[in-house]
Amino acid sequence: MDSGRLLLFSLSLALISRAFSDSLIRITPDRRSSTKLSRDDVLFCDSWRFTVETNDAGVWVSVPDRCVQWVKDYMTGDRYRSDSEFAADDSLSFAKTVQIAGDGKDVWVFDIDETLLSNLPYYAAHGFGSEAFDETTFDEWVNLAEAPALQASLRLYREVEQLGFKIVLITGRIEPQRNVTEKNLVYAGYSNWERLFLRGRADSGKTALVYKSEKRRELEDEGYRIHGSSGDQWSDLLGFAIARRSFKLPNPMYYIP
Repeated sequence: MDSGRLLLFSLSLALISRAFSDSLIRITPDRRSSTKLSRDDVLFCDSWRFTVETNDAGVWVSVPDRCVQWVKDYMTGDRYRSDSEFAADDSLSFAKTVQIAGDGKDVWVFDIDETLLSNLPYYAAHGFGSEAFDETTFDEWVNLAEAPALQASLRLYREVEQLGFKIVLITGRIEPQRNVTEKNLVYAGYSNWERLFLRGRADSGKTALVYKSEKRRELEDEGYRIHGSSGDQWSDLLGFAIARRSFKLPNPMYYIP
């Protein structure tokens, strides 16, 4: 990408990010430009989201054309915020039942993208999951280090830390993105994590499920006890060396195996 196009891309994302502010879930959809969905489409898309969130749908590639407006309305409306808050509340209720040993080995694991950080400004510019994923443009967004916090997760993060959990982050981002990822996390209000795992060369080609399971196994081999795990993908949560309790956050925009 030449310098002129890169500058235009960066400015566009910066403007979108600023418009989304530091709390994406407060956005009010622009109803003047919204497409009115039929009752059948609303019912279809609500049921479609149920199947992808529960993993009944299995592998899926993109948001159905008839559901793009529905996903936009969901992600920028009160429902997404409410669903995220419920997930955080359920997580915290469990966290409060854990007896913290005090040896620094009680862990809560978090994913990053669409769990701690929201990439909604990027996906708003790329069809809310209806467009094929473009690694180049997504990496350019990541390098801006301006993704805001998902507010429900920021609250959970701070409260489990106060309860005495050590926080471990396992992300599908790659090792060369460590500095911008740490910068973005701090920008969004996160701090004091115990470990941050990113994909290294040895992890190339592995599915997220295998890669994240292996990182959790490393933690267990080091004596850590994984009590809770939070992620927006089932591949963040399933596999082996799983947490005592896993909590799935909503994300109808994309699927990662």
